Amino acid sequence: MKQIKTYHHKKILVLGLAKSGVTAASLLHKLGAFVTVNDKKPFSENPEAQGLLEQGIKVICGEHPIELLDEGFELIVKNPGIPYENPMIQSAIEKGIPVITEVELAYQISEAPFIGITGTNGKTTTTTLVYEMMKAGNKRPLIAGNIGTVASGVAEQAAKEDTIVIELSSFQLMGIKTFNPRIAIITNIYDAHLDYHGSKEAYIAAKANITQNQTEAEYLIINADQEETMEIARHSDAKIIPFSAKRVLEDGAFIQDGWICFNDEKVIPIAEIALPGTHNLENILSAVAAVKLSGVDNHAIHEILTTFTGVRHRLQFVAEVSRRKFYNDSKATNILATINALAAFNRPIVLLAGGLDRGNEFDELIPFLKNVKAMITFGQTAPKLERVGKLAGINVMERVDNVDKAVPAAFAYSQPGDVILLSPACASWDQYKTFEVRGDIFIEAVHKLK
Repeated sequence: MKQIKTYHHKKILVLGLAKSGVTAASLLHKLGAFVTVNDKKPFSENPEAQGLLEQGIKVICGEHPIELLDEGFELIVKNPGIPYENPMIQSAIEKGIPVITEVELAYQISEAPFIGITGTNGKTTTTTLVYEMMKAGNKRPLIAGNIGTVASGVAEQAAKEDTIVIELSSFQLMGIKTFNPRIAIITNIYDAHLDYHGSKEAYIAAKANITQNQTEAEYLIINADQEETMEIARHSDAKIIPFSAKRVLEDGAFIQDGWICFNDEKVIPIAEIALPGTHNLENILSAVAAVKLSGVDNHAIHEILTTFTGVRHRLQFVAEVSRRKFYNDSKATNILATINALAAFNRPIVLLAGGLDRGNEFDELIPFLKNVKAMITFGQTAPKLERVGKLAGINVMERVDNVDKAVPAAFAYSQPGDVILLSPACASWDQYKTFEVRGDIFIEAVHKLK
């Protein structure tokens, strides 16, 4: 860790806890800052805040009092989930107090360079692939961000010889100032988090922040098949490395004659890749580009791509029961993700779908339901999904109370050779705290069938 003096004797407010806030507060305290933590959860119900108080850090819980900003803070480290419309943040901006996220702090103290991955879909899979291939290639990667350990905690332990592979959300990227990854990846851009950002343009601008500090000495790996991502590339000073799953490129990562290629080199035949789904080819191409730029050899790439079958909750193969294959795609919290999951299989599917109703319809799914022989629905959106199921010609549909009951119902409508797929197309919050909880319940229910 760099022993920076930037925050020595500076008054800093950490707004919002969770794992990133706790780690940031502890780190700033070690760096000699006068830290105050403010979290909305009451102190009596807040073990994280209680632990920070024991370290000698000032803690204010139960509300976000705007008058707290009168104490002369020189910086705010904001939990990424707190929107900029929050009155505390708005007041801080009006007062000229800089607002950053914990990722910026991680970059400032890190001895190790970063490979940063963002995009609407595929971030976690791509991050995992880069990490695993670099590890197989003995390149000393560390993994951080939304996928695992808090970035500043990883950076605190990282050495110069390491590389931090980090998954980055648009929320995190809105709060960077100097963060500059050696390699940045933008997997794709689709409509998402518009309730937070207010518009697609603002969302794209947040994603583009990943390259805002890059120079010609760094690399930006970009999806060449999307105008939105190519527009970001046109405004970047980095060396652009394109990838495409649809056409052969002059350089970059692409598919030719059934091979994953990088520049003029064939890397691995597609037929040998274990990870299902055509959408995952984009993730693989971008990951291969990143690790080839990092000096990983084809043997290490081949080792991972022939064995890696997916990240938990992301088109994850769970088990085969009575010749039915079960896949957990609980992370499919939007329609596009479910479309990608459905397109990954060319055999009959029993689809489990439903969840939080955000006011949208699901007609976009209809052309992709042709292999769905039965649909099991649950949650607030069950009636909407049943409507599009009928329009798609699905004659077998059953509504159940939850995912636990959906699994045996799906099994009852299935036959040997079928795929039973949890791909909800909705967030989980109407019934489950997180998509991970929803996916874990699915996995447990599958194992009960054995």
